[in-house]
Amino acid sequence: MKTLVLLSGGVDSSTCLARAIHEVGAENVVALSILYGQKHQKEMESAKAVADYYHVDLYSYDLSEIFQYSKCSLLEGSEEEIIHKSYAEQLKETDGKPVSTYVPFRNGLFLSTAASFALSMDCDRILYGAHADDAAGNAYPDCSSVFNDAMNTAVWEGSGHQVRIEAPFVGISKAEVVKQGLELGVPYELTWSCYEGGDKPCGTCGTCIDRKAAFEANGVTDPLLKED
Repeated sequence: MKTLVLLSGGVDSSTCLARAIHEVGAENVVALSILYGQKHQKEMESAKAVADYYHVDLYSYDLSEIFQYSKCSLLEGSEEEIIHKSYAEQLKETDGKPVSTYVPFRNGLFLSTAASFALSMDCDRILYGAHADDAAGNAYPDCSSVFNDAMNTAVWEGSGHQVRIEAPFVGISKAEVVKQGLELGVPYELTWSCYEGGDKPCGTCGTCIDRKAAFEANGVTDPLLKED
């Protein structure tokens, strides 16, 4: 079974990569990173570092033009500021809509692109790191199990029953993802999650808050937050 992993360079996708390698071996895994017009390149740099660590080939596509009209605060052309609150706090102010860092249908586009690429690379499954915490409260609706099941059906049918999508963490928390990653020895010191592109994580954006809590729940300190 040859596997394509969508690799952003963050905790979840890097754990996905480690899991795939554990299951089928590095020689049967390829990684794909996608540019979407983000304000910094830290994610892409981390994705390369993680792929190099595991000695897997990393490919990339640039889909940034598709998002050029989006007001999402993560994107280079946006004038919106990144909100420095937890997702739970943000959702109290969204009236049921996704949070401001939701990139419009990003995972749908990523998975469709990955499906085409997977067919070209003779891969029969795609793994990505969506987990239950991101889907909670409709913060990121394209991380939900309902979304994943629908996309898997579409890709399975649209690929002529050649490619499946798997989101192995879709039913578990980020803390459980980190637990699995620690057991697999994921090099979390190479990963990046922060929405800001500084030398160190800001510690106060939604993803920084979730990441810190996930490591703490496992009784360890995030390696990016350790003192020099």
